[in-house]
Amino acid sequence: ALAKLPGISQMTTGNSIAKPVVRGLYGNRLLISLSGLRFDNQQWQDEHGLGLSHIGINRVEVIKGPASLLYGSDAIGGVINVIEEKPSYEGMHVDAGTELFSNSLGSITDIGLNKLKGPKWSRIRIGIENHADYSDGGNTRVLNSRGNGYYVKAGFGFEKKNWRQENTYNFSYNQYGFILEDLLSSFTADARWSRAMAGPHHIVMLNLLNSQNTFQLKKSILKLNVGAQSNSRREDEGGGQISLNMHLVSGLENLRWEKELNKKITFVTNQQFNYINNTNYGGRIIIPDANMIEGNIAAYVKLFLHKWIVEAGLGANMKNIQTFQTRTLNSPDKEIHPFVKNSTTGNGMLGFVFNPMKALSLKSNLSTGFRAPNLAELSSNGIHEGVYRYEIGDPTMKVEQNLNSDLTIEYTKQQFFLSGSVYYNRFFHYIYLSGTNEKFFGFPVFRYRQQGATLYGTELLATYKPGKLKGVEWKEGFSSTTGLLDDGAYLPFIAAMKLNSSIRIEKSLSTKLKNAFAEPELQ
Repeated sequence: ALAKLPGISQMTTGNSIAKPVVRGLYGNRLLISLSGLRFDNQQWQDEHGLGLSHIGINRVEVIKGPASLLYGSDAIGGVINVIEEKPSYEGMHVDAGTELFSNSLGSITDIGLNKLKGPKWSRIRIGIENHADYSDGGNTRVLNSRGNGYYVKAGFGFEKKNWRQENTYNFSYNQYGFILEDLLSSFTADARWSRAMAGPHHIVMLNLLNSQNTFQLKKSILKLNVGAQSNSRREDEGGGQISLNMHLVSGLENLRWEKELNKKITFVTNQQFNYINNTNYGGRIIIPDANMIEGNIAAYVKLFLHKWIVEAGLGANMKNIQTFQTRTLNSPDKEIHPFVKNSTTGNGMLGFVFNPMKALSLKSNLSTGFRAPNLAELSSNGIHEGVYRYEIGDPTMKVEQNLNSDLTIEYTKQQFFLSGSVYYNRFFHYIYLSGTNEKFFGFPVFRYRQQGATLYGTELLATYKPGKLKGVEWKEGFSSTTGLLDDGAYLPFIAAMKLNSSIRIEKSLSTKLKNAFAEPELQ
């Protein structure tokens, strides 16, 4: 759904493994916020998907461009804020739904129960997903692109006089088949409808517990979010043989204070703290055991004038990474040894909104972002069979930083909406994986490198609802992104120019069959 928006695409190997790409940036350059807190699913590898299901989701908000000031490390390319459902109607309600997929012969089915009684609410949702292999554009089956998942979501909350609390628990268990270059030599095609996970696949289990609290003080608002996350990622090489086995445990906290100084000025201060531990249990190890601690503090003001809105802010971040000697990975005879790495950075933003008339809005923003190198980039030293290469990190890498500027024009009048944006994103010490001429027992050796890079592009979106044709909407979206290293080479995984055209026709066919629609789309 997100990939249909201008400036957003996806890296995917079918329905099972996919991750969003915003203006050419993905993985650890995009911060995913779930229930108000950072969500980390070890996305540093190309074939590591995001791992979130859309069931039980109310809406998703997207921030394009650096947002490190308020969200901390990894928000260098933007933020995808996932907001879960909450009961909105008094009483108890049950719903169920299913979706069918013709290409992968798959389905997603879920059932939910929610209850709202006065100031208290609760919900629970259970879902199951499964897909067979998908077919490419030539109708050729892509072996082992299958996957399945099981989901449980629960939540409860209440509102008192000055306190609102929302508590959520998410559980998921997924198996994702992944594609290898030489898979045909070891994997025999089974039945077209088969979901059996006999080939190499990921096994990912998530447990997330979050609590969001809002306190209405005398003349200000205080928000406190706390949570714990457990992410277990294993790789089965086929036949039940577990090789890679990593467990990522996170403790997170976010404190935000908002106060109206007067009718024209709002002041906000924000503080974050994250503790993350990675532990290896498998026989094959790519990144070492490690502890990571991050703290972020920021403040900004929003000024409302006659036809202007001005935003400005400053922030500082500290991140500590400590790796430990891990068997077969960074022993004394290997080139990467255990290390401690500290980084301190500052960030700022300045934004303007100008409304010369009611229908027209001009927006401009200048902001900085940063990202400390992740564990894979700093300390990889092993074979990653999921992408068929031997990867070597560099513990001397510098913090990746960027400076982004963008300009947006929006025009809204009756049934017509038009939005156009241009952006220029300059990176310092951009981190990328580069092939070498080295070999390790037949595996090509790749090393992490750094140099400057630039991304720039444009986005256009137009919608039109004919007044005489009720329930009809015509939509056009266009986006183009270019990414270049300072040496002139193009950045990988940059989406092609994209034009999306669609016409949506929506109509209630009867009192019981409502919101029926058809939406042919050309991309």
